[in-house]
Amino acid sequence: MVGQDGLAGDLERLAAAAGCELDRVDGVSSLRGRWSETSLVLLDADAAGACAVARLPRRDGVVVVAAGAAPPNVWERAVAVGAEHVATLPDAEPWLVSALADATETPARPGRVLAVLGGRGGAGSSVLAAAVAVTAAAEQTGTLLVDCDALGGGLDLVLGAEDTAGLRWPGLAMAGGRVAASSLHAALPAPLLAAGGGRLTVLSCDRDGTGPDPEAIRGVCAAGRRAGEIVVCDVPRHPCDAAGVALEAADLAVLVVPAEVRACAAAATVAARVGGLGTPLQLVVRGPSPGGLSPPEIARALDLPLLVAMRPQPGLAAALDRGEAPGRGRGPLAVAARAVLDTLDGRAGGERNAA
Repeated sequence: MVGQDGLAGDLERLAAAAGCELDRVDGVSSLRGRWSETSLVLLDADAAGACAVARLPRRDGVVVVAAGAAPPNVWERAVAVGAEHVATLPDAEPWLVSALADATETPARPGRVLAVLGGRGGAGSSVLAAAVAVTAAAEQTGTLLVDCDALGGGLDLVLGAEDTAGLRWPGLAMAGGRVAASSLHAALPAPLLAAGGGRLTVLSCDRDGTGPDPEAIRGVCAAGRRAGEIVVCDVPRHPCDAAGVALEAADLAVLVVPAEVRACAAAATVAARVGGLGTPLQLVVRGPSPGGLSPPEIARALDLPLLVAMRPQPGLAAALDRGEAPGRGRGPLAVAARAVLDTLDGRAGGERNAA
């Protein structure tokens, strides 16, 4: 509720940057019916005074805005209406964009961030990360699959989405590291998986080896969390800034280890590095073991909780070559992805086998 068209235009521009729309009302009578139900109320000084005179009830999320030099009485009127902030433009524009984005994306529960990495090269962590994202999206959950490995060849290939239109990391600009999840879904490739599912959007590296900016990864994870979505990060096992940021942002990290002696030795180094970041780490063992190592033995050797033991997925390599996204339908991979999501949601009930 602002009287000046110039100020209203500035607010519309900032709302567009935040990925939301504003409804402008022309008086207290129009505002009264929506006062308590809307997520954020923007008032100029005159509107704040009118709302105070009308004795609208106190509520959170009221901001008084002004362009240029604020009127002398703006603070008095802000106090009278119970405003939380006075935002003077243009200085307060970055803060107001963030406030608009937060108001637009306030979920019933915060989103969750998962990091998936391999104990050795070729462990299958990218495939498991994609399968978890596909499983989450099939449950009507907004999902972001984030490629953090500049040398992985592009995670869009795992989903068969290499020809799907949308930005990859080299084309994504995130000034200040802040973005709305809705903007990401609109700009990035969204593979068509199945009718009736949720949104699955992939943020992939390109084939030229250009990696993501660590602060951009932080911003993408924060956007998904604010929107109540699941963010699945495919993390390289070698130390790098991108991997460190993704692991620090994660609620849970999953280490995929083939049931082999050499893989266990390599995974011990990776596990020690992740453990130093304080991120909860659990183990997915991928069999079969050529030497008879059991998943509990591997878990004890690495001193990690065993989340799930997974047997081979029949026809997986051929399906990936055909561009079929992993995790669809039945099989050990889908069961393992479900177990990972259960653990991320806090619903796990002990060790599981993906037979």
